[in-house]
Order: sequence, then C-alpha cells, then structure tokens
Amino acid sequence: MKASEAWSPDELLTRASAGESAAFAALVRRYQRTVYSIALRMLSDRHRAEDLAQEVFLQLYRSLDSIGSDSHLAFWLRKVAVNRAIDRIRQEARYDNEPLTEAAIVADEIGDADPLLQRRMAELVSQLPPAARAVVVLRYQEDLDPVDIASTLDMPINTVKSHLKRSLTSLRARVLGAAIVDDVQPSMSGPSR
Repeated sequence: MKASEAWSPDELLTRASAGESAAFAALVRRYQRTVYSIALRMLSDRHRAEDLAQEVFLQLYRSLDSIGSDSHLAFWLRKVAVNRAIDRIRQEARYDNEPLTEAAIVADEIGDADPLLQRRMAELVSQLPPAARAVVVLRYQEDLDPVDIASTLDMPINTVKSHLKRSLTSLRARVLGAAIVDDVQPSMSGPSR
C-alpha cells in the first residue's frame, strides 16, 4: 500500500497544498471519476470531457491554498467542472446534441438499468440548455439536493427547482412523445397481408 493511500482526505489536501506531488496525485485519483463524469454528461463527448477534467485539476493545483477541507474540495471540484462545462458550451455557440456513444461508460454508471433507455435519456439531457443540464446532472448523477445545487451553481433555490421541474416535464414529454409516435407508426402503414 502506498503511503498516500493511508492518509486521511484532509491530510491529503494539507500535504498537496504543501507541494507533495504524491498527495496531489492521490487527490486527482480520488476525484477524477466525479469530475470526468460531470464533464462527460455536460459535454457528451469523451475527448472534450477529458480535456475539461485536465483543466479542472490544473486549476485545482493553482488553487490548493484556498481550499480548507475535503468537503470543500468536493464542492469546489463540482462547481468548477460544471461552470467550465457551461462556459465551453456557450463558447461553441450551439448545444451539443450528440448522444453518448460510450456504451461501456454508460453501462458502468447505470448498472443493471436498460442501456437503450439510459442512452436515450443521456441524449435528451444533452439537448437541455446548459444551466438546466447542469441542474439535472447535479441532481440525478451527483445526487445533490436542490439546496446544494443552488450553492454549487450560485443560483437561487427557486431557480434550481424551476429548472428541475421544467427539465423533467420536457424530458417526460419527449420520452412519452417518442413512445406514442412509435406505437402509432406501425398502425398507420395499414395491416399487412
């Protein structure tokens, strides 16, 4: 076992702030899945998510002195990852509507759920505007409550709730609309003889 694996999370942060590269590497290993997962859900592209995650950890390295605890670090990383993803989406001046094609990543994250449904949901979530997408990702992927989401995104709690309600209504309508269209199309072609 590496020495860095025996350190508590707060001790890792203290050692990384003091310049220990092994401690910083351990922090990256500890949080890389969370940061990458947020970036992937927001950007819907593996390579762009990897680039964004690297940027987040580079910013972390520069900001270590301003982070006081492991819980603050987790909050900080989520906030920076989401905000950088929103900035990147806005810079591109378009919404990235490409569905997640990384079936292994999706399957790994969702466990035993229906992979086709999960892929369709990921596609639909990727079509939401950046702020609404961030709220949905933080709520249902990171399992944050609306108060924590509001804090992370510097957004009023009622705005978070509004984004959640509108996003869920929109997603539900799209899923049900697709199911209705699928059910209606075969009958429109007439009976086969």
